[in-house]
Amino acid sequence: MRHKHHATKQVPKLLPSSETKNRRARKYSFWRFSLTVLMTFSLLGLTGASGTEDKVKDLNLRIGIVQRFGQEPAAKLQLEPTKDDRLKLRFQEGDKQHTLITPNPVQLETVMQPLSSPAIGEVLVLGTYSTYETAEDSANKWRSQGIEVEIAQPDRWQVWAKREVYNTPLLRRLLFKTVQSTGNQLAFINTQVSPTIPRVNWIVNGKRYSPQNVEISTTKNLIRVKQGEKLDTTRVYAGKINFQPNAYGTYTLVNQVPLEIYLRGVVPHEIGTTAPTASLESQAILARTYVLRNLRRFAVDDYELCANTHCQVYYGLTGTSTKTDQAIAATRGEVLTYNNQLVDALYSSTTGGVTAYFSDVWNGENRPYLRPVVDTPTNLWDLSKQSLADEKNFQQFISLKQGFNESQWNVFRWSKETPLDKIIEDLQKFLRAKNSPYAKLKNIEAMAITERSPSGRILELAVKTDIGTFTLHKDEVRSAFAAPRSTLFYIVPLNKGKTELWGYAFIGGGLGHGVGLSQTGAQNLAKLGWSSNKILQFYYPGTQIKPLNEEIKF
Repeated sequence: MRHKHHATKQVPKLLPSSETKNRRARKYSFWRFSLTVLMTFSLLGLTGASGTEDKVKDLNLRIGIVQRFGQEPAAKLQLEPTKDDRLKLRFQEGDKQHTLITPNPVQLETVMQPLSSPAIGEVLVLGTYSTYETAEDSANKWRSQGIEVEIAQPDRWQVWAKREVYNTPLLRRLLFKTVQSTGNQLAFINTQVSPTIPRVNWIVNGKRYSPQNVEISTTKNLIRVKQGEKLDTTRVYAGKINFQPNAYGTYTLVNQVPLEIYLRGVVPHEIGTTAPTASLESQAILARTYVLRNLRRFAVDDYELCANTHCQVYYGLTGTSTKTDQAIAATRGEVLTYNNQLVDALYSSTTGGVTAYFSDVWNGENRPYLRPVVDTPTNLWDLSKQSLADEKNFQQFISLKQGFNESQWNVFRWSKETPLDKIIEDLQKFLRAKNSPYAKLKNIEAMAITERSPSGRILELAVKTDIGTFTLHKDEVRSAFAAPRSTLFYIVPLNKGKTELWGYAFIGGGLGHGVGLSQTGAQNLAKLGWSSNKILQFYYPGTQIKPLNEEIKF
């Protein structure tokens, strides 16, 4: 799992209470099984698959493959059947149920529909965060105080006062006043007034329809999706697709897909198709574990997981390969556990030579199996004697380049010089998204790393500005600046021969959060002959690989 962040504003939508209740009434079960007689192994395309295996019960997932369609007025989508097949669209308009069947492409286009009176959407945002993990920790703290909340992702992750509970302006303002009185200055009421709403037109056989909920299926259980202004991105998805409203006034395309088929669209894009077999098998086990543990992420939008680096990259059946398919089949149903519970199966591209505690990056309790491991096949550095919390030790560690599992990767070590005006611009953007008063800063006078973890990750970075000093914590650091690729770095002020500060050099290692398995490190260990079990034990000490069963706790 890797994280990327973009800052754009979106209009929150207050769902009508009846619609909200209907959604919430849907039982959110982890175990939704369906027989996949036609799909499971015919889609896997593996040799030796028996007819009895076709009837294996498989967990169906709901993956948001296009999350906010309608946000951009020029956005387009096109759905197509594969060769010699037909699309089947089912939807309701008014009291009438429609079923349309067509062998032709179906186009979706966004029209900004004027309203007779502006629409008002309002939510009480209790906090804005860079990652789901930290947002969830905050949500749990609010719940412990008796305040009902929900986690949303209009752009950055946010914790909202639950809309169906705080469903009037008065209730939201009373809670806001109470929250402010406790010293929370980052909460705010987000009120959006819009004279238009996005309306999606479906063009089917030359006729236009405007349903908000559509189920799309085909006989072969394969649907081709084209997206982009020029429809130049094409992917093929197995299973069904649902088009449905989300919590932000736009729409989501949700792929209903069996777990093992889903993995076919994840493993090749997370670790590549040329990785050694043991590392592919490790990735398959982790990806399976990760999705099952994270089914709650998008409950606010009535699906389970996204298809980008905020979750796991998923491209449907586009880009699959025999080698990754075989790794998935070889580990079919296997998950990584600790004390008979699914582990928090976090992983990243490159650790920079040492993995991290969970709490080095996010707020929340540490997991016993997520702890610093020097990412080498031999004893190159002893953390018990040379803690990377010490700045001198840390800079010495970053100067080391050979002997690590990732030594041959270009992001293992990196440095970048960034001028002060660019640093200020990035910080302002980040602080505005957080609703921080420091977003009004005009100049940075100095920056300093004030606390590191034993794994070398930055826990606190102080920024002295013209309007005061504030502190960035943990993974905020990676979101606040464009330069660092991880929180495993140190900074050097640069003057460039002048008296005033020019900017800073960021010098560090790794790409991503650095918690759990390194995808690049795992490939090196596999090349050295390590098995998938040994690789996973290395990165997640004390864990066990087990076949998925109903006794394993999520």
